Amino acid sequence: MAVPQLIPIAYEPRHRTDAIGHYAEGQFLGSVTYAFPEDYRPDDGWEEHKRLFTVLHTFDSEGRHRDSEIWCAGSWAEQQRNPQGPDSVLAQAQAHLAKLLRSLPRRRYTDIAVQPFRLTRDGVLFGLLTGEDEGEPWAELYPDRLGFDPPWDGTYDT
Repeated sequence: MAVPQLIPIAYEPRHRTDAIGHYAEGQFLGSVTYAFPEDYRPDDGWEEHKRLFTVLHTFDSEGRHRDSEIWCAGSWAEQQRNPQGPDSVLAQAQAHLAKLLRSLPRRRYTDIAVQPFRLTRDGVLFGLLTGEDEGEPWAELYPDRLGFDPPWDGTYDT
């Protein structure tokens, strides 16, 4: 079975796909996720290189990537220095995603189906990539690391 042209992603409240759905102009996929730059190799000081991003990808009604709003809230090191409260990196990232989601007219949370796409911002790979390993097709959301595969029902593995 090949990778489908449109990859289904199931809406799961209170889980990693709880910020996906449809809006007046198409579909959306939002997340808050940590990521390293593509060329980063772990060493001392990794805490400054691991950054927390707020991401909102939008797609047209046929699932073609339209745009991406990507914002870096701060680093893992900053989050560890101030782990709680409204000024923490995590709280700021979550608040920013909520603001972006509120800006989508006629937003409703539900399953989506989108085409693969790829972009790089601040040295970090974002997108829904596809391929095959040992003849087995796969799709993976980056940098979230959510994996999709047959039977292509929208559920994911981490």
